Amino acid sequence: MKKWVAFVLMASALFISCNDDFLNTQPKDSVSSDATWGDGALSQAFVFGIYSALGNAGFEEEGLSALTDEAMFTHSGRGIDVLMEGTSTPSNLGNTRVLPTWEELYGAIRNANIALQELPEATFDDADLKERLMGESHFLRAYYYHQLLRHFGGVPLIDRPYELGEDFSIARNTYAETVDFIISDLDAAAGMLTGKEITKGRASQLAALALKARVLLYAASDLHHGPTASGNSGTLSSFSNLALVAYTGGDQASRWQAAKTAAKAVLDMSSGYKLDLNAPVSAEEGEANYVSLSMGGGSSVGDAAAAVELIWERTHTGLYTEENDWPLGGINVGVNNGPNGYHNWAGNTPIQQLVDDYEMMDGSQFDWNNPTHAADPFANRDPRFYATVLYDGADWKPRPSDVVSIDPVDQIQTGSYDDGSGGTIPGVDTRQSPIEDWNGSRTGYYVRKFIDPDPGLVDNRSNAQVVPWPFIRYTEVALNYVEACIETGDEAEAITWLNRIRYRVGMPAIADTGDALRDRYRNERRIELAYEEHRYFDARRWMIPAETIGRGIKVMQTSATLKGGQTAHIPYRHDKDVYDYLYVPIDNTDNETRIWDDKMYYRVISRDEINRNELLEQNPGY
Repeated sequence: MKKWVAFVLMASALFISCNDDFLNTQPKDSVSSDATWGDGALSQAFVFGIYSALGNAGFEEEGLSALTDEAMFTHSGRGIDVLMEGTSTPSNLGNTRVLPTWEELYGAIRNANIALQELPEATFDDADLKERLMGESHFLRAYYYHQLLRHFGGVPLIDRPYELGEDFSIARNTYAETVDFIISDLDAAAGMLTGKEITKGRASQLAALALKARVLLYAASDLHHGPTASGNSGTLSSFSNLALVAYTGGDQASRWQAAKTAAKAVLDMSSGYKLDLNAPVSAEEGEANYVSLSMGGGSSVGDAAAAVELIWERTHTGLYTEENDWPLGGINVGVNNGPNGYHNWAGNTPIQQLVDDYEMMDGSQFDWNNPTHAADPFANRDPRFYATVLYDGADWKPRPSDVVSIDPVDQIQTGSYDDGSGGTIPGVDTRQSPIEDWNGSRTGYYVRKFIDPDPGLVDNRSNAQVVPWPFIRYTEVALNYVEACIETGDEAEAITWLNRIRYRVGMPAIADTGDALRDRYRNERRIELAYEEHRYFDARRWMIPAETIGRGIKVMQTSATLKGGQTAHIPYRHDKDVYDYLYVPIDNTDNETRIWDDKMYYRVISRDEINRNELLEQNPGY
């Protein structure tokens, strides 16, 4: 029987007709296996299909940031409360768009397995292309397994496509075995991709080595070291099978050294963006540098040279019209997350805990008990704050024509303001706004990072931004190296690289040692990689989520009263000469009451998948 491999949008690529016998026809929406692996272009199209499981990457409407102490998702009823209140079960997974599902990941792995089975015997003549496609398939299989590993622990390792009628029951492999499998795939990918042309969005030798460095960093972390995983007040001691989530033997120090070596190899092969500075740039240049990094060369604003930072990205194009229907994806980040006073949807808004963790410009910690800080909490902060968060009074893009009369000066309004007549004016970007109040922020903030600041690009469904998603960027690898240096006692090297990252954004050098250095590093990583889908995993592998998610959600309540003898601005505009501003952080449980339970270290496997393979009942935490 002929095998048929389906392709999206491939009907026009191969059209076979027969005028003699209408029964002798070929499917017009499929391509035969023989044709696929006998043609280089069709084989490449198949491998491109494996990439499609990446979806919108981190630019889904619901962001992974909303499952951390970075953000809160504004809209109720999406199942995020199930994830954040510890009530998920195999029969009730909660939101399945913010996190990749077991089924989706194994579907992509199956396609990678098909490619790896068929490509060695493929009959097209381009040996260089064949090797590249093999390398990409190894890389993608490793990436999807790495996703399974960090969400579920050890998983069944399947390295070939199953055929119909086979027994699909297979036990889960250990954490250590899963790591070894992924590293083997990445080593194979790096070898096959050496010397191949670098193409944006596609796997490369450098991407394979960078992902290897990340996997080894995770493997060295406390969550995956048996003694610390099970001995920290019994954190994981109740898990049914510790080997599924941690090394039960071996030397943690050697794993840290392996992570350090892998990260340094990547740093030596490439270079990041402006990481060769010997002193801090100005605050203004620091903010501009971080905006450029966030845009990744995908905006007319900022330095396009910052794209060098990207080791592997999800590219976007305004021609990708599939995203035009809700739920919106990567090309509509501004619509998903921007202020409601711009007719945007306020999706993943920063919470106060993130804002508070941005240092002052002198490198000291922000402190609400400091009267100067509390009186003006958005002044003199780490320049990355201004490039990441939109706060009350922040300048932003031109307002839509129907909102100009309310805000002619294009400033974010998330407070309540004295109108001079005994009443108040609700900010146009609040949930009391006359503009789409249901889309207003609940936290008093909006995210700026990743939204194209080009004033000519209106964030609506008629426009598309093409900012890339950074799956892996150079600075992540540098931070991975810093962490491994700290854990192997090489503090001087760790400080050198931390200061390079800080100089680029205008922050002063640090000289901490011991536990203080580790704490400083962790906060630096939190700030530098905000909204890049690292905090969710970092808090877990450091075994600190009770201190992050467990803090609940705090939001900002801003109000302004007229100073004596002053006249209110109508329409309102931010003015410290006219108004006294009061900033009050308060608790918020509008959409969820966050808790931390140790079972939340790992996700549950769906009941459907367990029913298909009862051996998956070995869930580590449930």
